[in-house]
Amino acid sequence: MVHRSGWRGGEGIKRVLLSESAAELLRRLTDIHGPLMFHQSGGCCDGSSPMCFPDGEFRTGAADVHLEDLSVDGLEKPIGFWMSADQYEYWKHTQLTVDVVKGRGSGFSVEAPEGVRFLIRSRLFTDKESETLGLL
Repeated sequence: MVHRSGWRGGEGIKRVLLSESAAELLRRLTDIHGPLMFHQSGGCCDGSSPMCFPDGEFRTGAADVHLEDLSVDGLEKPIGFWMSADQYEYWKHTQLTVDVVKGRGSGFSVEAPEGVRFLIRSRLFTDKESETLGLL
């Protein structure tokens, strides 16, 4: 498997963050499913929501970019966050925050039975952050 990292020596700049409510849900879901991972695609059956799977259940490869390993207080293993390479090209100038809201998301994602869904909130990196990340 080829690991293409979206991280380009960003001197502590995080590409992906977690809201506290997302971190809380991830702790509960880890208790149920074990270690987890995220994959953000560009649409199709999952829309544009990040999907959460038991770690390794979703096969990543050359068409995916590893953006971040998310550390969650109380969890031993970080949660990998992957994105399709095509989607990354659109979103590489943004910092993403994984949040959770009430409602039904994709039936393939582990939070679906909980009556909530993960979603992405984003902001553009500043010019200085973009320069540090090698995006300019």
